[in-house]
Amino acid sequence: MSDSRVPNSASGQGPGGRRRSWAELLAGRVKRQKYNPERAQKLKESAVRLLRRHQDLNALLLEVEGPLCKKLSLSKVIDCDSSEACANHSSSFIGSALQDQASRLGVPVGILSAGMVASSVGQICTAPAETSHPVLLTVEQRKKLSSLLEFAQYLLAHSMFSRLSFCQELWKIQSSLLLEAVWHLHVQGIVSLQELLESHPDMHAVGSWLFRNLCCLCEQIEASCQHADVARAMLSDFVQMFVLRGFQKNSDLRRTVEPEKMPQVAVDVLQRMLIFALDALAAGVQEESSTHKTVRCWFGVFSGHTLGSVISTDPLKRFFSHTLTQILTHSPVLKASDAVQMQREWSFARTHPLLTALYRRIFVMLSPEELVGHLQEVLETQEVHWQRVLSFVSALVVCFSEAQQLLEGWVAHLMAQAFESCQLDSMVTAFLVVRQAALEGPSAFLSYADWFKVHILHPPLVPSKYRSLLTDYISLAKTRLADLKVSIENMGLYEDLSSAGDMTEPHSQALQDVEKAVMVFEHTGKIPITVMEASIFRRPYYVSHFLPALLTPRVLPKIPDSRVAFIESLKRADKIPPSLYSTYCQACSAAEEKPEDATLGVRAESSSAEEPLGQLTAALGELRASMTDPSQRDVISAQVAVISERLRAVLGHNEDDSSIEISKIQLSINTPRLEPREHMAVDLLLTSFCQNLMAASSVAPPERQGPWATLFMRTMCGRVLPAVLTRLCQLLRHQGPSLSAPHVLGLAALAVHLGESRSALPKVDVGPPAPDAGLPVPALFDSLLTCRTRDSLLFCLKFCTAAISYSLCKFSSQSRDTLCSCLSPGLIKKFQFLVFRLFSEARQPLSQEDAASLSWRPLYLPSADWQRAALSLWTHRTFRELLKEEDVHLTYQDWLHLELEIQPEADALSDTERQDFHQWAIHEHFLPESSASGGCDGDLEAACTILVNALMDFHQSSRSYDRSENSDFVFGGRTGNDDIISRLQEMVADLELQQDLSVPLGHTPSQGHFLFGIFRRRLQALTSGWSVAASLQRQRELLMYKRILLRLPSSVLCGSSFQAEQPITARCEQFFHLVNSEMRNFCSLGGALTQDITAHFFRGLLNACLRSRDPSLMVDFILAKCQMKCPLILTSALLWWPSLEPVLLCRWRRHCQSPLPRELQKMQGGRQFASDFLSPEAASPAPNPDWLSAAALHFAIQQVRDENVRKQLKKLDCQREELLVFLFFFSLMGLLSSHLTSNSATDPLKAFHICAAILECLEKRKISWLALFQLTESDLMLGRLLLRVAPDQHTRLLPFAFYRYLHPQGLSGLGQCFPDPHLSTSGSRQMGRVACASAPQMSSIPWHHLLPFQQSVAICHYVFTSSLLSYFHEDGAIREEAFLHVAVDMYLKLVQLFVAGDTSTVSPPAGRRLELQGQDNPVELITKARLFLLQLIPRCPKKSFSHMAELLADHGDCDPEVSAALQSRQQAAPDADLYQEPHLF
Repeated sequence: MSDSRVPNSASGQGPGGRRRSWAELLAGRVKRQKYNPERAQKLKESAVRLLRRHQDLNALLLEVEGPLCKKLSLSKVIDCDSSEACANHSSSFIGSALQDQASRLGVPVGILSAGMVASSVGQICTAPAETSHPVLLTVEQRKKLSSLLEFAQYLLAHSMFSRLSFCQELWKIQSSLLLEAVWHLHVQGIVSLQELLESHPDMHAVGSWLFRNLCCLCEQIEASCQHADVARAMLSDFVQMFVLRGFQKNSDLRRTVEPEKMPQVAVDVLQRMLIFALDALAAGVQEESSTHKTVRCWFGVFSGHTLGSVISTDPLKRFFSHTLTQILTHSPVLKASDAVQMQREWSFARTHPLLTALYRRIFVMLSPEELVGHLQEVLETQEVHWQRVLSFVSALVVCFSEAQQLLEGWVAHLMAQAFESCQLDSMVTAFLVVRQAALEGPSAFLSYADWFKVHILHPPLVPSKYRSLLTDYISLAKTRLADLKVSIENMGLYEDLSSAGDMTEPHSQALQDVEKAVMVFEHTGKIPITVMEASIFRRPYYVSHFLPALLTPRVLPKIPDSRVAFIESLKRADKIPPSLYSTYCQACSAAEEKPEDATLGVRAESSSAEEPLGQLTAALGELRASMTDPSQRDVISAQVAVISERLRAVLGHNEDDSSIEISKIQLSINTPRLEPREHMAVDLLLTSFCQNLMAASSVAPPERQGPWATLFMRTMCGRVLPAVLTRLCQLLRHQGPSLSAPHVLGLAALAVHLGESRSALPKVDVGPPAPDAGLPVPALFDSLLTCRTRDSLLFCLKFCTAAISYSLCKFSSQSRDTLCSCLSPGLIKKFQFLVFRLFSEARQPLSQEDAASLSWRPLYLPSADWQRAALSLWTHRTFRELLKEEDVHLTYQDWLHLELEIQPEADALSDTERQDFHQWAIHEHFLPESSASGGCDGDLEAACTILVNALMDFHQSSRSYDRSENSDFVFGGRTGNDDIISRLQEMVADLELQQDLSVPLGHTPSQGHFLFGIFRRRLQALTSGWSVAASLQRQRELLMYKRILLRLPSSVLCGSSFQAEQPITARCEQFFHLVNSEMRNFCSLGGALTQDITAHFFRGLLNACLRSRDPSLMVDFILAKCQMKCPLILTSALLWWPSLEPVLLCRWRRHCQSPLPRELQKMQGGRQFASDFLSPEAASPAPNPDWLSAAALHFAIQQVRDENVRKQLKKLDCQREELLVFLFFFSLMGLLSSHLTSNSATDPLKAFHICAAILECLEKRKISWLALFQLTESDLMLGRLLLRVAPDQHTRLLPFAFYRYLHPQGLSGLGQCFPDPHLSTSGSRQMGRVACASAPQMSSIPWHHLLPFQQSVAICHYVFTSSLLSYFHEDGAIREEAFLHVAVDMYLKLVQLFVAGDTSTVSPPAGRRLELQGQDNPVELITKARLFLLQLIPRCPKKSFSHMAELLADHGDCDPEVSAALQSRQQAAPDADLYQEPHLF
């Protein structure tokens, strides 16, 4: 319309009716008003608001400037096809015009330009779209937007653009704004996505807008639109920004708005998308529908491609963890009961592919440990969607092999938690998880039935109040197994549940059980407890499956291996039926008639037609042909490369496998095994190497053969190296003597080249006694070469000669360090040992003229003379120079270790030759040699010290065993040490003579024997403590000390003579100290040393005393000192007196006409008193001292029948009080020994009766026995004596004995003494009084339903759960003032015993474990003791609380409640009615 017809609201009528322009109107107002800065500022703000509200900026500019402002229109700028835009509307021109207009308006140019650009963006986005819900620009729109953004970049570069105003203007056109336009603004740097999103006033609205647009974007991506690459880039950028901004811990963005908005928006959008996808899957989305495409695309953003450019993994892990939580917890609509019925439909195969794909993408980012831990956390803290939880478990066990072990550990924790805290939810969760994992088959998880079997065979330890729940659970589990048709009888001994299927075949399981049982036997030398238990309790499986698998016929080795020793041990233990063993022996004899070829070799022609093994054989043949053709040397490296490739094909290794680094190789030296394919391939390689070496040596010596051997050796490294070393172990250690000369030479050369590359090869773990860190490959060959029999000695000589000769020839021009690096020092030492031992001519000193040259040629000839080759090497100049190196020179200690390995019955030397060799080696070679060269500097005592240490080290090493049941009772497990022991005896005898000559007549040596110094140093180096491992190691060491002492003259223990000036020699003091500190604890039998060491000491005692002026006086003096310093020797003599007395009498009467010394007569009298006491006649009074008579009576009681003991113990009423107290202590120690030792000579029931009878007598005569529980070293009369007789383990268990055997099982009374129900073979009962327990308990046992063995177990159970205090007088606790003090002290020490972790000390041994089933566990014992004290304290008189404060000050914090009860009773007034209280017992 014309201006005349449409009045302009921005103009008015001037004079004469002329219309005035906007500028004239403003100018008029300026003239009428004075300038005011404040009003000017307000005017600018109003103008800005006006500009922001005006939608048509071009129209506004028209009003301001009239028609000329059309020049500022951006329509021409964004029109890329317009030539006018290129010619007249440059960015600089428009920018200049904007600045002019902004200055006229008085508004910032950035605000003006921001509004103009935002309006133009809106115009571009509102162009016709191709889809109903567009998120992408058309090609035309994209071109126009690109031109506009170039202009915007110009404005930004010249500070003419406001980002904040631009964002605000954009959101005003939100309905028409396209997502791609927003992305371009971000990519081109106009405004970032985070700035744009944070500028929106409504976070919920912007989240909804982004969610809708992202859904549309995903749909268009999956629809394969024209610009899919742009769409994928958009989606990737958006997701990356959301993850980074939503899941970073500390945000440090430069925002202009509140910092909390962006993370909220990011998390909200991601969560909306995930929930949309999960709801779509739950609703059953149709494949290839728009929703399906959207979900598929969105789950794709979790891949590494989309999130790959995210720098930090922490936000990603938090995002994936958050996503996993949402998956597991969104919309929890199902209960656990529903899940049980439906979970079969939720297996991995039946789960929606989109969801399993999402799981796998999450698995890429999170480790299995993190996944299982997160699953556990979610299940413990939130309500879950069981379908997705269980489908996640299925995906976890399918995708991760290690998930099985993690889930098993978690389920075990859930089960323990369920039983410990009675949490039903934990048990339900465990069942659901195991059932779901088991659905995926045996390759992923053990079967549901196997899981039930675990809980039946290995139930968890639960508190006593929940045991009924566990019993019910096991019963239900057995019922369920029966429903599943699973037999527990076929369950293996060592079940491998990680590889178990629905049911492992019994035969296959038996083979695994045999292998593991032999392995355990190999390391312990004992029949495994599992096998022993199976032979009794699981006999059907043991006889039908285990024994047939063990007794598989085979060719028996010449040297019995672990399997042979294991079978023989079972036979001696009557665990193999004679008929089955006889059949096995016959089958093995038949197998020996058709021996397999033990030598190395594979016929190439037999496998040449097999692919790819035939191709490998052909390639090896081509290489062998090149060995003798000098013109083919250049192609050897190429041929080796072909061999490497074909070897990889034979073994099925991928090309990527060569890059896998092996950190350590596990190798079983005793039972090396290979798969058939590996066996054939490695044999081909080794045969080829040996043949190539022989072929190359026929034309050139080793130093001129080129690098073929090194190249060939490298093909054996990498993934095939474990198989190569395993085969070498089979050949060298088990088949060595049967190898031919070419094989010996080839394998020796291979060993040298492997040593050449030792730094690049992994170490080998061969098990004990090798170090845990593993052996270098050269040291491995030293372990594989044994020197025990004639055959192994000769083979070891051949191999060492070949290896050393080859290395000296091959590396003749290189340094000595290179030679040493290729060979193990042990191999060079073995060569020296063998040459010394086998060739007497090598024992003579060498002269310079004897030095010989070394030639490799004679060795590879068929008629190789190994003796001449070894002697030639021995005299070689370079080898003699090599022996000057300290680490390769054979020392005296090295010689002893090797010599101890020899088996005399199979030695290459005769007995006479071996003795001559020992004499030469010790006295002519090593004794005079300097210590720097490995000798002894002529010091015979030093030579003995090294020999004794070598004996001990050999005994402690696993090499000293022949793996028989009783091997540890023989010196080193076989008789091979006898010759070395003989040499030690000779050397010690020489030392004794030297010492006698150095001591003046009438004096005794002032120094002790060197042996005791060795023992002391070795014991100090051992681990201290009462752990089972430390105790066994110490006991084994001490047993070896004892055996050495027994093989040496008795003067080692006592000295050669006693003199009045120094009656107790230093050797006696040393022996007393060894007995008191060590032997008393580990080599004694219930208060006495073994017979052999006791007799040895007394022989030495008489020998030494008989050399003195007054033998009788000296014997009395020494034995009197023994009573104070080492009373255990005297009690030992009492125990073995029947066999010791004739020897002592004969020796004494041979030298003296006088009667036995008085102290010996005391022991004779003590034994006579004990014999008389147990006879039907009246007992005579006990001789002094009382403790000695008590010990004699104690030992005599142990040797008579139980029923005879009861009658004779009634005679104690007429014996002295002191004797009764000592006798009660010895009997209590015997009772503890019967509890601790499986092979105790005293039956536990008999020991209990003895203690009960003695205690009854003590109480009847009102004799106090409480001092026995308060023994200290300061008590010279009682404490020091008894503490030096009883083992420390027994005295440490006095608190246990006090409450285990002495305190009643309740304060309501023990009830009547009940008869012991022994059942005869006919089933009738024979009643006898055995112990006290409640009659209802005993009568409730269904005796007629129990087997005889079970009846005996039940009887022992009731005996051991009874109390000796049934024989304690009712008012004894009140009458005895010290009783409460002792009871409190024993309780506090009992608590300390268990708090310190010493619960194993009160556990019965394996042999007695069956007899003591049902005993109180440590917690129950402490609980009952605590209850006893709390009920005893109020009943005791106040005088019983004296010195209680000192006791509580030391250990009162062990039990605050008991301490408080004691303190409260101590402060209370005396109770007049104290004695009216109900009886304690």
